[in-house]
Amino acid sequence: MKYTYEELAGMIDHSLLHPTMTDKELEKECKLAARYKVASVCIKPYAVKMAAKLLKGTDVAVGAVVGFPQGGNTTAVKVFETEQACKDGATEIDMVINIGKALSGDWDYVKKDVRAVVRAAHKQGAIVKVIFENDFMPNDRIKRKLCELCESAKVDYVKTSSGYGFVKGKDGRYGYEGATEKDLKLMRKTCSPKVEVKAAGGVRDLDGLIHCRDLGVRRVGATATKVMLDTYKQRLREEKKNGPKPTRKKKQTKLGGGGY
Repeated sequence: MKYTYEELAGMIDHSLLHPTMTDKELEKECKLAARYKVASVCIKPYAVKMAAKLLKGTDVAVGAVVGFPQGGNTTAVKVFETEQACKDGATEIDMVINIGKALSGDWDYVKKDVRAVVRAAHKQGAIVKVIFENDFMPNDRIKRKLCELCESAKVDYVKTSSGYGFVKGKDGRYGYEGATEKDLKLMRKTCSPKVEVKAAGGVRDLDGLIHCRDLGVRRVGATATKVMLDTYKQRLREEKKNGPKPTRKKKQTKLGGGGY
């Protein structure tokens, strides 16, 4: 295998953000995250305390969302959410930018909003991943500007999407791209090595996870954690039994295409 289990499992932020998830389901998925030794769980704010208790003694971090999923909270509320999440045991914060302000070109507001959360999180020893919601961004110029702004605000990661940024199409149906190869390349190229990139939305299988790694992505938000890592284990068993498969021209891996 091209990457070790630890390298790939260590990319995954196991996403537990769907609004219908019950406490029982959240508890079950936290235990799964511990069993599969992923990087973190990304969980709803009210459940941070529960997750921190369940994952105590493991290497799985607890991440909380802030201003999620639309980013329209005031900066003061985002800071409060951050401080409360850290108090409850979160060591990672995934915040959503103020999308309307970014589309308005009010970069001073966006930067101050991000910087306030970064300062609050870093003060508590937590890292910050900033969600752009790229499906709402009309061009690459805005995405590059957001990368530059986030780097100057000392964020730890820039992130493609929330997983819930659905866009209404001409037919009235809602669709979603999420993490696309084009955006991941743009974000990795625009940011310096000081800032990592997180893909979210549409990475649902092992090949997609590996492809993200190849693109320089270091975290991936996913609900298909078990499927991806079970596939890795199965391929590793087959490789040990039969030897590496002959190198063939790979079918292009498609990223994106509908929330988490």
